[in-house]
Amino acid sequence: MLALLHTSPVHVPVFDALRDAHHPGLVLRHTVDAALLEHARAEGPEAVGGAVGAAVLAAVGDGARAVLCTCSTIGAVAERVAAGVPVLRVDRPMAAAAAAMGRRIVVVAAVASTVEPTVELLREEAGRRSPRIDTLLVDGAWALFVAGDRDGYLDVVAAAVDGVRDADAIVLAQASMADAAARTRTAVPVLSSPRPGLAAAAAAAAAPERHPGRHTGE
Repeated sequence: MLALLHTSPVHVPVFDALRDAHHPGLVLRHTVDAALLEHARAEGPEAVGGAVGAAVLAAVGDGARAVLCTCSTIGAVAERVAAGVPVLRVDRPMAAAAAAMGRRIVVVAAVASTVEPTVELLREEAGRRSPRIDTLLVDGAWALFVAGDRDGYLDVVAAAVDGVRDADAIVLAQASMADAAARTRTAVPVLSSPRPGLAAAAAAAAAPERHPGRHTGE
């Protein structure tokens, strides 16, 4: 079983659909806690470390073989939880792909609290390649998302992406932005996190259990 930690209920059907399309038979357990993002935006991601840890450990206690955090703002906090099983952030595979694509990456975000964690992750994945990383916060996008105007939200994100020039890759910083990629006209590769993030977590959940002191052949 793979547990997913969300900060919005909109992610549940997205990841269920990806599971059905690409990982049939994978059992998902969803936990949604919108307050985690609210507190992280107000006080910083580290302020919710205890609550994130408790949510992860509760999922493991219920039988999760791996945990995937789908919120980019608190992803780094989740990754540091010592849970005895893999704890992954959804945007790491996306960041690794973007870091390998060229010298200039543009991060598009709807929430300011997501920008710094995403940039830090890209720098970590890029290592010595040191690409130029620019950021674009889409004005008004988050208000549309909170209001439940999904089409309006995706349209303004897509319009912002289409306004980017001279980039080797464009990163959609939040999982909720993923469907905006299909609404863009840019020739620049537009990367989103849900599909590669779920693939990495599914692989982690399917991996043989590791037991301290037991030889695994690796």
